[in-house]
Amino acid sequence: MEAAGSASDLNGVHTLAGDHFVLRTRYFDDELLAAGHLQVVVMAAGLDTRAFRLQWPPGTTLFELDLPELLEFKDDALRDQLAVPACDRVTVPCDLRDDWATALIRAGFDPKRPTAWLLEGLFMFLPPDAGEKVLYWVSALSARGSTLALEHVNRAFRDLPQMKAVHQRFDALDARWQSDVEDPVEWLDGYGWDAEVTHQVDLAARHERAVPAITDPHRVGDARIWLASAVRTT
Repeated sequence: MEAAGSASDLNGVHTLAGDHFVLRTRYFDDELLAAGHLQVVVMAAGLDTRAFRLQWPPGTTLFELDLPELLEFKDDALRDQLAVPACDRVTVPCDLRDDWATALIRAGFDPKRPTAWLLEGLFMFLPPDAGEKVLYWVSALSARGSTLALEHVNRAFRDLPQMKAVHQRFDALDARWQSDVEDPVEWLDGYGWDAEVTHQVDLAARHERAVPAITDPHRVGDARIWLASAVRTT
């Protein structure tokens, strides 16, 4: 009942940003596979099923990090569906506000190997100091040549009038948006990453889809949902 209620609460979010989620998913899928790394980490994995639905190179190990109760719920659902991962899937129960780095290494993660990191729909939910701590440890655990793909927003997007109802729904779920970034390229550069941002206008054109209304600059002005990819250079 709790999961169903949460899904109902988020219906408005999907109505507003569903088209963005479609493009975002394809963007991150492509970035992860293009990296070609055999070690992948999905932070705050939630109900993500990339370990099952993407065609991973032989020998790929994918680590999923999230809260213990969420991963347990997910694993029960996957067992009910007899789902078989397309890679070596390793779940790492942890809280990203705590020492998740140690838990990841104990689960078999090798910081000396290049890694493809995914941080999708995460940073806006973290207080600024917690987000900086996550990025610090991601960077510290990344060998040269590692890749990172993330999503964030700027303050103008957080302040959009049409986002007010979304924020109210998230607040009711104790999942308040708490941070933003104005220049993700500069932000990532400070941690040793060479980054670039892909705008949803270009992403939509690439896949011959309409620009999502919530990311269309003609409708939202300077408001941005950042989709950024980066390579570890130091």
